[in-house]
Formats: sequence, structure tokens, C-alpha cells
Amino acid sequence: MARRKARLRLIPLGGLGEVGKNMLVVEYGDALLVVDAGLMFPEEEMLGIDLVLPDFSYVLERADQVTGIILTHGHEDHTGALPYVLRELRVPVYGTRLTLGLVRGKLAEHNLGKVRFKEISPGKTIQIGPFTLRFVSVSHSIPDGVAVVIDTPVGRIIHSGDFKIDQTPLDSRGTDICSLAALSKDGVLALLSDSTNAEVPGHVSPERAVGKVLDDIFQDAEGRIIVASFASHIHRMQQVVDVAARAGRKLAVVGRSMVNNVAIASELGYMNIPEHMLFDIEEMAKHNPSEICILSTGSQGEPLSALARMAAHEHRHVRIETGDTVIISASPVPGNEKAVSRTIDRLFRAGAEVFYESVSGVHVSGHGAQQELAMMIGIVKPKYFVPIHGEYRHLKYHARLAEGVGIPAENIFVMQNGDVIEMSPKKAEIVDRVQAGMILVDGLGVGDVGNVVLRDRQQLAEDGIFMVVVAISAQTGEVVSRPEIISRGFVYVKEAQDLLDEARLRVEERLALTAKEQITDWGLLKADVRNALSQFLYDETGRRPMILPVVVEV
Repeated sequence: MARRKARLRLIPLGGLGEVGKNMLVVEYGDALLVVDAGLMFPEEEMLGIDLVLPDFSYVLERADQVTGIILTHGHEDHTGALPYVLRELRVPVYGTRLTLGLVRGKLAEHNLGKVRFKEISPGKTIQIGPFTLRFVSVSHSIPDGVAVVIDTPVGRIIHSGDFKIDQTPLDSRGTDICSLAALSKDGVLALLSDSTNAEVPGHVSPERAVGKVLDDIFQDAEGRIIVASFASHIHRMQQVVDVAARAGRKLAVVGRSMVNNVAIASELGYMNIPEHMLFDIEEMAKHNPSEICILSTGSQGEPLSALARMAAHEHRHVRIETGDTVIISASPVPGNEKAVSRTIDRLFRAGAEVFYESVSGVHVSGHGAQQELAMMIGIVKPKYFVPIHGEYRHLKYHARLAEGVGIPAENIFVMQNGDVIEMSPKKAEIVDRVQAGMILVDGLGVGDVGNVVLRDRQQLAEDGIFMVVVAISAQTGEVVSRPEIISRGFVYVKEAQDLLDEARLRVEERLALTAKEQITDWGLLKADVRNALSQFLYDETGRRPMILPVVVEV
């Protein structure tokens, strides 16, 4: 039998139709290369869920074919799933110096054994199986981000990573347009490009613009200044340090992830904090409020973050009070808008002056707007275009943008997680789907909470629980006492006694019928009780609590 010709397949397992849990499989023949392994924070209706991971079962099923994991940069929506992937899959992890530094810190928290890290850098070429990879520097809201250029036997693929085109980057490492142009001269089969700001016209403001706004705020503030940002936004954190130093303020860092990342970035040379500036938050009382700047976690309204606890007067060392200035230097991740608004309200109620994105220029995006996205397409000139990293409307806007700059509509693919696209110089088409969804992390449990459990939690949260305990003689099968009813989160028992008495009568009537029919299957008995109560409670209250019949043999 003739051997089947190897094919190039691109399979997104996360990051499409959503912001977060980015993960892409590049497959040629028997070799798989994984680009990024990120997480997503839970949506409001995901009750009790801590983290959301991409379903990477497709990768685990082919563990012996995986050649490595490439990380484009150090944000958790691109690296956060690594601890969970590496529990099951021991393969080399490739990333730039800062990216690997942040990842090492995260993996240490998970007590993972030795991981094979391989450092990459812009301009460097490496060979991984049938893939030749080059890396190109890109501007983003974290240093050391790269676009990944993958040469396959079929053609060249470029994965943009997260990027914007900042002409005045803080670290003098902007998006390397010249290298991208040079690598595109011989033709690019496909470009996969960041779509986060595809709705936004024009250009994104440079990062340096935030520094000017911060300077003005620091000059006017008379009391303490608390700045909340993403713990991985190294550029923003450095700007806060620089502005605080110019204003003659001391700096304290609070929040575990912020403390860890500042330490890692400083050790690796990506942050520079004068030693005389730093003070321990426990010694805050020794300093005049006008000399204090606090760098904190909590920009997303996380209920257990340092900033949220300060606003609620639950933080051990900092209570927000009149005279404080709070700067939330980040934009809400989709789904976090309510939590952020709630935190801002609490800060105002506590007496603080609050600056945030929608009322001041304390944040600029790390993702390119339409002109920058169009420029990337124009530089690369790909044959095929795949918008990635964004909610579905972002992907559609990016697809329209690509068509507007000359990519034929039939060569643009708006994909979904799990779609399999096969590419060759002559043809590209979506040919299949693989399993791709979500793995939910709840405490120490990974993947043990699914849609059924979430639906139960939502029902409990919305309508409560209604338990009926029936005691039955193990010898005769007869009911030995009146059913006991327990209600939680459904009605206030003291004010609904008539309803509960009527429910108890309905259960007794159903039990009398089952006794006549000599039903001894307790499963059938529970189903009868549940059916008897379900319609009655809905008719009386318009609610559908979770009904749990319990049979106790005595």
C-alpha cells in the first residue's frame, strides 16, 4: 500500500471566539508542534470555577508525536495552562528569557518536576522535527514577545503572537517590521494574526502616553497613591516605578503574583527599581502618606485580590480612606466588567479619588488597532489568512479588514476551536473537527466539573434546594413517619409553612399510591416523589428548585 502523503494541518484548540486559553496545534505528518498553552478566567455564571483551560485531549492522545511547546510571550492567557499540560506531557518548552522566567515561577508553585526549558530569542533559528522556526520581536504590553515564523515542508506560516506597532517602545524593542518584510519576500503560505482590537479604528496609543498621564496624577495627589495593574504588565509597572521616583515617593508591592513577577523581572534585568525606593507594606505607618506609592494586584476586580480587600477594609495593612488616589491601569477582560465596576464603586464610597480607563488615559492596549493589523497583513502578504485571538465579532472584523487590503475572500478562514484546516500551496480548506472545549479547574479538581455540575450549581443558585426525607421500614417497606422537608435557598421556612404543609401532603399521597402498587424500587419511589413536587412547587411559586428525595431505611 502506498504511504499517504503528509499534510500540513492547523488546529486551534483555544483562543477563537473568546479572549483567553490560546492554544494552536501545527501538524505535519506524524509531528505536532504546539504554540501557546493559555488559560481563561471564568465567566460570571461559572459558579465556583477558578480557571478555564483549553481541552487539550487531542494533544495528549498524540503525546509521542508532540515535538515541543512554543510560547509567544509571558501572559497567562498564553502560558497559564502549562502546569496542567506538563503534568501529562513531558516535552521541551521554548520561550524568551522573561517568558521562561515567569513560567518557571508558576511551575514551581505547582511542584512540577524538572521541565526542559529551551531559551529562544529574536533572530534565532531552531529546528524542531520537520519545522524550522525563526522568531521576530513584537511590541506588546509585556517585554520579550515574539511572532513565530514556522517553515514547513509545505510552506511558511507566520503566527503574529499578541502585538501592536509601537514606534517608541519603552525597551527600544518594537515590532520588527524589517525582519517580517524580509521573511515574507519568498512568500508566506498563511498568516495567523491577533484580532483583539479589530473593531478599533486607527492606531493604539504608545505605552509612553500612559507615563505622561501618570505624571500629572502623581503631581496632583496629596495622599497615598495605589496603582493596580496586571501582574505581568512589566512595562506598565516600570512606568509606575519611574513616575514614583520622580515624585519622590517610596514604593511597596502587594499581591502575591505582583511580588513574584517584580522579583523575577528585576532579577532578569527587565525592571529597574532603586533599592532605596522599596519599603515593606508592614512599615507603612512610618511614612508620610504623601511619600507612599503602592503597586497592587486587583485591576480585574477579583474578590480576593489586594485592591478589592483594601476597598472592603479587609486588607491587613491598607484600608482605603479619604485622601487616597487609586489608579486602575488596565482594561477589564471581557466578562470582568461588573466586578471592576463594583470595585470602583467601593473605592469611591471609601473616599478615594479613582482614575480608570474610561475616564482617563491611565491605560493603553497592548493589541494593535485596525491600521496596525492592516499593516501586518500588508507587510506579510500571505496567501491565506486566519484571524486568531478574539471573540467571534473580532475575528469577523479582522476578516473584513484582510479582504479590504487585498486578500481574496475565499482565502480567509474564520475558524472555530477544534476546526482542522489543511493547507498546501494550491489549496486550503477546513476538512474536519476535533474535540475542543473547556477543562474547568475547581480547587484541586481538574476536569471533574462539567456542564452537568455547572447546571446544577446554577439551579441551586437561582432557585435553591428542596429535600424530602422519607423513613421506610427495612422489614415491611412501609413508611414509618411523616416525611421531613428541608428547604435551603428556596423559601423562608417560617413564612411559608402552609406551602411546606401542602407539599408534605402531596408526598404522603404519592407514597400511599406507591404502597398500594407495592413498589420496592427506591429509585422509582424517588422519581415519583420528585414528579409529584416539581409541578406543584412551580405552580405555587414559579420556581424550580432542585428536588432531592432521600429514602432512609430504618
